Amino acid sequence: MCGYVGYNNSTIQDKPDLFGGFARLFQQPGNFDAYPAFGGDINRRVPLLIQERGEDKWVNAIWWFDGMVEDKLTYLGSRTSFNARNLNSPYWKAALEHSRGCIIASEIGESKLLGKTKHQYLLSSDEPFLLGALYRKLENGDYCCAVITRDAHPKMAPYHDKAFPLFLPIQETFLRDWLSPQVQASASIDALLAQPKLFPTLRVQRVKTYKDKQPIGQVNDVLLSDLVQQEVESPLSHVGQQKLF
Repeated sequence: MCGYVGYNNSTIQDKPDLFGGFARLFQQPGNFDAYPAFGGDINRRVPLLIQERGEDKWVNAIWWFDGMVEDKLTYLGSRTSFNARNLNSPYWKAALEHSRGCIIASEIGESKLLGKTKHQYLLSSDEPFLLGALYRKLENGDYCCAVITRDAHPKMAPYHDKAFPLFLPIQETFLRDWLSPQVQASASIDALLAQPKLFPTLRVQRVKTYKDKQPIGQVNDVLLSDLVQQEVESPLSHVGQQKLF
């Protein structure tokens, strides 16, 4: 996962029921562009959906997990922690079991060094998608978060071959388990972490920067959702059973 997540609220406007029982919640975030809090910038935040005391709510989380409080002020540590990749590490254990959240997005930024040139790619969707995240709440009420990443996905390897953001299925039962602090683990969560999926279909455009989105050349590729691929390969696989992937 590279350093950008963006959301265009118009992608959800003609799909009011896309998120089932979460529909009203997911209608709330407005447009945003979010970047990791490099340089200790606590103003670099991202809307994060969490469940706290039985209530699903949005918080404005610093996109950097390593945070601390001194004299009631938030400071960020030097550990590069905008992504959570090695989930077997004790560093992430408590958050993975009790503090999972999600980010709504319609585009992400990835990059790859080709020769001596760093290529930046904007991967965008016509529909909103969800990214899995871990978070912590500091003593002063601030929230810090990290986007979960897994090993590189074959479809995204040409654009970033080291890690793959954890996309979440838009499936209400799954999301309720994912957000619940009482659900430490479940078969569906374990399956997704072990075998992550590309849920959205993404257009890939090389850009000068994520901020200005100025294109370089033509659209590179269209990465079809793994769901589309499965439906093509096995159109009857969903009959008679409920499948997440």
